Amino acid sequence: MTERIADIGSRIDVICQLGAVVNAMRGIAAARAQQARNQLIAVDGYAATVAAAIGRTLTLVPATRPESPRRATQPALVLFCAEQGFAGAFSERMLDAASDELTKSALFLIGTRGGVVATERGITATWKSAMPSHSAGIPKLADRIAEALYGCIAKGSIDRLDAVYSKWRPGEGTHVERRRLFPFDRASFPYPLDDNAPLLNLRSQALLRDLTADYLYAQLCSAALHAFAAENEARMEVMAAARTQVERQLSSLRATQRFVRQEEITAEIIELAAGETASRSERSL
Repeated sequence: MTERIADIGSRIDVICQLGAVVNAMRGIAAARAQQARNQLIAVDGYAATVAAAIGRTLTLVPATRPESPRRATQPALVLFCAEQGFAGAFSERMLDAASDELTKSALFLIGTRGGVVATERGITATWKSAMPSHSAGIPKLADRIAEALYGCIAKGSIDRLDAVYSKWRPGEGTHVERRRLFPFDRASFPYPLDDNAPLLNLRSQALLRDLTADYLYAQLCSAALHAFAAENEARMEVMAAARTQVERQLSSLRATQRFVRQEEITAEIIELAAGETASRSERSL
C-alpha cells in the first residue's frame, strides 16, 4: 500500500512538472503573438505610405502602349506554414488550402515543420526557408524571400505570385488568407486627391520601380508577421487544451491518492483494533 502511495505521488510530481512546461510554452507563445501584432501596426502603416506614394507616382509615369501578351510561364505561391511543433494541424490546414495549386505552381515554402509535412505528402518546394523564432527576424526573412523571387521573375519563370498565410482574428480564430503580390494591380493604389505634383530627384520610372520593390517587401513582412502571430495563437490553443488535460489528470490522481490513503488508514485502524482485541483476550485468560 505504501509503495502504491509513493507511485501515485511520483506521477503527480511528473504531471505537475509537465503542467509547468505547458504554462511556460503558452506564456511564450502569447508574448510572441502580441509582439508580432504590435509590429504589424508599423508594417501596415509603412505599406500604406508606400502605396500612397505609388499612386501619386503613377500619375507622373507616361502612358505606355499595351504590351503584347506574354507567354504564360508558371504561377508561384509563397506559403507560410508552422516553424515548430505543438501547433495542432496548422501546417496541414495551410497545405490543404493550397492543395489544388501545389502541383502546378512554384512553391516557396516557409516553416520547418511545414516542410516536414509537405515532404510526407510528396510535395516538392522550389525554395524553402525556416521561420525565425522571434518576430524581429521577419525583415531578414522577407529580404531572402524577395531575393529568391526577383531571381525567378528576372528569368521569366513565374508570371504570377500570391502569398498564402494564416491570419488571426479576435473572437474568430485563424483564417487562411490570400494576397496577390505580383503583378501589381494599378487600380489598388490610391489616386491622389490633390494636384500637387511632388518634387522628384529621380526619373518617375526609376522611382516607381523602387517603390514597388519596397511595397513587395512590406507585403512579405506583413504576411510573415500574420503567419507568425497565427502560429503562436494556434500553439496557445493547443497548450490551453493540454493544460485542461493536465488539470483533469491531476484531479483524478489526487482523488485516487486520497482514496488509497483512506484505505491505508482504515487498514491500520482495523489492524490496531484487532491487536487490541487479541491482547484483551490473552489477559482474560
